[in-house]
Amino acid sequence: MSNDLVNEFGTQQAQNQPNSVVASSESSKEMERVKGQIFMAKQYPRNQFQSMNRIIDSMKRPTAAKQAAYSYPRGGMTVTGPSIRLAEIVAQNWGNMTYGVRELEQFPGESLAQAYAWDLETNVFVEKTFKVSHSRKKGNSVQILTDPRDIYETVANYGARRLRSAIMEVVPADIFEKALEEAEKTLKNQNKEPLQDRLAKILELFDGYNVTQEMLEERFGRKYDSFSERNVIDLGNIYNSLKDGVGKVEDFFAITAKKKEEKRDDLEKEFDKKLAGGKSVKAKADEKDEAGQQELL
Repeated sequence: MSNDLVNEFGTQQAQNQPNSVVASSESSKEMERVKGQIFMAKQYPRNQFQSMNRIIDSMKRPTAAKQAAYSYPRGGMTVTGPSIRLAEIVAQNWGNMTYGVRELEQFPGESLAQAYAWDLETNVFVEKTFKVSHSRKKGNSVQILTDPRDIYETVANYGARRLRSAIMEVVPADIFEKALEEAEKTLKNQNKEPLQDRLAKILELFDGYNVTQEMLEERFGRKYDSFSERNVIDLGNIYNSLKDGVGKVEDFFAITAKKKEEKRDDLEKEFDKKLAGGKSVKAKADEKDEAGQQELL
């Protein structure tokens, strides 16, 4: 009997301890990993000159330069800044940094997440904790997310913007300024593909956001065929803003879907009016014929 009691007590103890043991073990592993990173950062400090050169070199690649900036209108002016992709490139080449986005906890209908950036050499640590609702705005309605993949992508999307902000607080601002300058030089000197071909590709990309050629022309106040290299760069920045979720279509373009619908309704009304007018003329002609027939009779 006593052996049974001992076995039962042992089972209860085993059931109560696993969570705390696992948590303690994971915490110890994380602590040792961080200590190792700090030790290596102190042993091999970054060479800022080499780090800067790596960042500049990365902006000489056209594919990276196209994704380096975003822009959106504010108070009648266009605000341009480093994109999420550029922040990641800078952090990778700056060296001795750890950064990322992690989901701290998930509740019914929302997640608690954190974006962080840590310079292991200077011990500058920036974190941004935020909540993400498990919903997505689709048109005028709100779609509730239940698929784990959709929830993950939504958290990652919101976290990316906080991550960019955290990295920009850790890395000196002039690094981003020089990277943007180099990216613009790369885009201006990229003449391998004809301008009209690039514009056609841009129009196809914007079509995915229901942005028409007419909306682009109204944005820049000129015909599509006369767009310049500067317009192409601006369009690239706008597209990055839409893709990264920094801005919305209505932030950049005056002609919205609602206006297009109103314009189409006006055209339909005008067509119906002309159609009604034609019927009335025909009716009048029939009346004249009928009157002439009565006179002959």
